[in-house]
Amino acid sequence: MLALPPQDLAHWATALVLNAGLIALAQRTPVLTPAGWVHAGLLGTLLWGSLGLRGWLAVVAYLILGSLVTRLGYAQKQASGLAEGRGGRRGPENVWGSALVGCLLGLLAAVAPPAARPALLIGFAASFAAKLADTCGSEIGKRWGRHTVLITTLRPVPAGTEGAISLEGTGASLVGAAVMALVMGGLGLIHGPAATVLVIGAGLLATLVESVIGATLQSRVAWLSNEVVNGLQTLVAAVLAMASWTLLPPGAGG
Repeated sequence: MLALPPQDLAHWATALVLNAGLIALAQRTPVLTPAGWVHAGLLGTLLWGSLGLRGWLAVVAYLILGSLVTRLGYAQKQASGLAEGRGGRRGPENVWGSALVGCLLGLLAAVAPPAARPALLIGFAASFAAKLADTCGSEIGKRWGRHTVLITTLRPVPAGTEGAISLEGTGASLVGAAVMALVMGGLGLIHGPAATVLVIGAGLLATLVESVIGATLQSRVAWLSNEVVNGLQTLVAAVLAMASWTLLPPGAGG
């Protein structure tokens, strides 16, 4: 079982100072906006404080991988009007839309009884697997998807349409979820093949649910911004993974 850091003032002060220093050094990196970096520093402090270096590294890995995928074919996506704004830089709303659910689960894991931690960490891992799956599917699908259809009707629609999917994008989503699950396993946040499969499956299913929400509700409900939908997607992934984990027979969790 993962040993979590002591929840005392010295540990949290260390987390704050380290993240403040790291964010100051990273400000010029074209991944986040200036405000985005400040919020990333707060997120990093909360994750380092709750889960230690491993939890922090998991989210850094997500940020790096997601940013690299966003840059793939960026010039072509920009020319087609499908590229992310601000040169692909993410702001505070993107930080919390992607990471709020995972952050809350990390904080809960830090104070929960040891027996409850594996399920909470499964949810933590699944939430970020879903976000990387979504990023991979969206960015690859917009650039290389040959036949883009609306998930609810399978009617052909232009690339970039809310709720649109493609074979290439869905395959990229599966790869993104798998990569994030392997990162989580490599860091010791999840253990065993069953946990890995649950995280991958929950991440991919939540990405498809996100597409359904985009196709049916997002244009009709004013408060359903992309960031809110992202948060709902990560919540769905976490709940699916944790619920499935509790249904596994004893000893099957690895």
